[in-house]
Amino acid sequence: MARAAEAAAPPIGWGPIGRQVIADLMPLPGRLALTWRVALLVALVAGVAMLYRIPESAIGCYLIIFLARPNGAEGVGQAIGIIVLASIVVVAMAPLIQFSAESALIRLVIMAAMAFLFVFLGAATQLGEQGSIVGLVIVYILSLVDRVPAGEIVTRGLLYAWQMACVPMAMMIAFNLVLGASPHRLLKEMVERRLRIAASALEGEGEALDAELAEGNAEVAKRAQLAGLFHTAPRERVRWLSGAAMNGYRLLLLVAALPREAGETVRASLAARCRAAADAVRAGERPAAEPPSAEGDGVARMIGASLDGFAKDDGGTVAKPLAPPFLAPDAFTNPDYQRYALKTAAAAMTCYLIYSLLDWPGISTAMVTCFVAALGTTAETVHKLALRIGGCLIGAAMGFLSILFIIPHLESVGGLMALVFCAILPAAWVSTGNERISYAGVQIGLAFLLTILNGFGPDLSMDSGRDRIIGILLGNLVVYLYFTGLWSKSAAEEARERLARMLTALSRLAALDPDARGAALAEAETVATEAEKAREQLALLPFEPASRRPEASRIAAALQLLAEARALLPELMVAPGADAPASERLAAVAARLGGADRPGAPTPDGTADTPDCAIARIETLAAGLA
Repeated sequence: MARAAEAAAPPIGWGPIGRQVIADLMPLPGRLALTWRVALLVALVAGVAMLYRIPESAIGCYLIIFLARPNGAEGVGQAIGIIVLASIVVVAMAPLIQFSAESALIRLVIMAAMAFLFVFLGAATQLGEQGSIVGLVIVYILSLVDRVPAGEIVTRGLLYAWQMACVPMAMMIAFNLVLGASPHRLLKEMVERRLRIAASALEGEGEALDAELAEGNAEVAKRAQLAGLFHTAPRERVRWLSGAAMNGYRLLLLVAALPREAGETVRASLAARCRAAADAVRAGERPAAEPPSAEGDGVARMIGASLDGFAKDDGGTVAKPLAPPFLAPDAFTNPDYQRYALKTAAAAMTCYLIYSLLDWPGISTAMVTCFVAALGTTAETVHKLALRIGGCLIGAAMGFLSILFIIPHLESVGGLMALVFCAILPAAWVSTGNERISYAGVQIGLAFLLTILNGFGPDLSMDSGRDRIIGILLGNLVVYLYFTGLWSKSAAEEARERLARMLTALSRLAALDPDARGAALAEAETVATEAEKAREQLALLPFEPASRRPEASRIAAALQLLAEARALLPELMVAPGADAPASERLAAVAARLGGADRPGAPTPDGTADTPDCAIARIETLAAGLA
């Protein structure tokens, strides 16, 4: 069987991190289109805010960058959700504001409770960023109580908050309906991409294969659901595209399992079929099935059968993409969700108390910064802190230079919109990249917008921009202190948990019969995605203090275990039958990594290229990590 484990795992260190950053800044399919759409929409929102005197226009523009997605239907759905939730919250807040207007302590308790509740919902449900944004709206409304005249607290405060959140979202809906990429088009592009990656892997260029497998099929379910909801394509077309995307994932697994000794003729023939199928998908047609070939071994014939499946009405798979449940299965049993919400709420309230006690409302952006924090492990905390501070300083520098050299020459809102568009382009380019760097782009955009969007037209004052940048840096510091000092978690610990989940899924896969295609695909996806998440945690270890970082030998063992598991995945996908002993041994290893005291089965010696010996190597490596 093919042995991906022989390929050296990427080393961990600052050099690879630098090279990865450069790679993450390179062009990707669809990145340029999304970048200019985000910049244009932000400029339009800024112009509307200036003309209609909508307060806190920088925050409204920031929401566009924060919520930008390549899927236009997803953007519309998110915007509608925020408008509905924000409108309900704004109406419900009226009596709450009146109740707490006379008591700062009651107001602080309500703000903390609301922040905790909605951040928790954002973390533990499919609300995601929408939950945090609604929490931000609520806390923003209550924070205005001290700054708005008593007789106007309810009406003006609520109106400001509603305008800040809902006007940009309404424009986002209109913009995505006109220029946004449809979900069925993105599904089509996914099918074509997977076919071309399969062809390249068959020809010996498999660098993109692991990355595509790590992506999983979560987006397939989401895009199919949105395409059906918004009727962006006929139902039959959406059914075929979602099935073809799932079949494409299985095809990649089969290609990874193709033995190296497979003849060049067989590989070239299969690669040509993959490229022909990709060309047909690009042309909007179904690939044609071909007569069965007697060439190649069982895996080659399975690849051929998978390619024939693209000609079927269901796209070649009986497995339906499953939409994730709204509430996480461990929402109330996993304390990480509650701890995350508690730390975020505590950080936000600390920032609120600081600028309230100092009577310095200009640094209220510190509180805003806390709601967009998404920190898990210590390494992630330091990594995102670096992205935030770096992005903030770059965006602030762009803003102050604009005030000094460009804004004095602007005479209209149109000129300001052009400036916003040009400046947001690089910020959007970074924010639309990989999650490893995207937050830096968000911070560049936020800092720039907070610096120049003061009042309702071109403004030369630097005081407000200076205060807002100080607020961002203060918020970063407070978040860092809370998330590293309270319930901190090592990236190595998180990677170990991911490895345990990966091996558990691999164990379940080994126990399946070969004809359980749907279940096998789901387990394979879990293995690939958990492996990638574990690798990302290990790659972040240089950001942790040396005292918390594991030894280099343990990091190397974890990386080797990942490589072995990835190599074993396609082999189990094409196994001739269920392997109960292998399943038991993998489950025992997962239990040890997960902290359970469960001895493993005896491991055979040898280095032969077989699943049995691969499991033996995994057991040996895991023993050093347990």
